[in-house]
Amino acid sequence: MKSEAYLFAGVAAFFLLTDAVYIWFAREPAGIAALTVSFGMSAVIAFFCAVNYRRKGKRPEDRPDSEIHERSGPLDFFPPHSGYPPMTGFGVALLAVGVVYGLWLFLIGFGITMAGIFGMVFQFAGRDD
Repeated sequence: MKSEAYLFAGVAAFFLLTDAVYIWFAREPAGIAALTVSFGMSAVIAFFCAVNYRRKGKRPEDRPDSEIHERSGPLDFFPPHSGYPPMTGFGVALLAVGVVYGLWLFLIGFGITMAGIFGMVFQFAGRDD
């Protein structure tokens, strides 16, 4: 994580320098805001990587003498097929069409979207690990 922290700190420094030059020469608020937000986001990622490196130390993939089995273990639970993602997609499509055709269709799309999201979140909530 140390190299990633340095990488994103360099990106943050680039955006900060570019932002300062842009503020001096352009004085245009939209570009200033975009560069400032870009600096902030890359600084947050650099901070996260630095804190993770300080807490956990080097990862197995960072050491040249590491073995493959050091990173092995159970990955995670991958659910089987589900009907909720198509339901959510259909609801979002109705939301978009509802913006054009009226509030009644937007509300139907909102209800279907929320039901799909709720179903995806809680579909496997009661399963035993």
